[in-house]
Amino acid sequence: MTGNCRHTGALVGLLGSWEDRDLDVICEAFADDAVYHNVPVAPITGIAGIRAIFRAFLDAFAEAKLDIVTLAAEPGLVLVERSDYFTMNDGRKIVRFSDYFDLADFERQSGFKL
Repeated sequence: MTGNCRHTGALVGLLGSWEDRDLDVICEAFADDAVYHNVPVAPITGIAGIRAIFRAFLDAFAEAKLDIVTLAAEPGLVLVERSDYFTMNDGRKIVRFSDYFDLADFERQSGFKL
């Protein structure tokens, strides 16, 4: 369990560091050969690419807050469900909002067909 606490603590710190907007702190949690996969966008492999996309995020948003909804861990795996809040630098409004879910599961449970 100690390993899980260490890893979940690192993840909580990483997500919290977005509010401080410190790219070095955000990236220090990633290994040089890490893979960042922001589904459904193609995965980014390596810290240089990860740093570049995170820099682009920080440049686009005046504020970023990542709230943890659910956090679960087992040896070698940490899973986090979160709500992200971003404020655009230029005051623009959202022009497209996308999310993903299991359509068959939703339709089966809700009885509502999309």
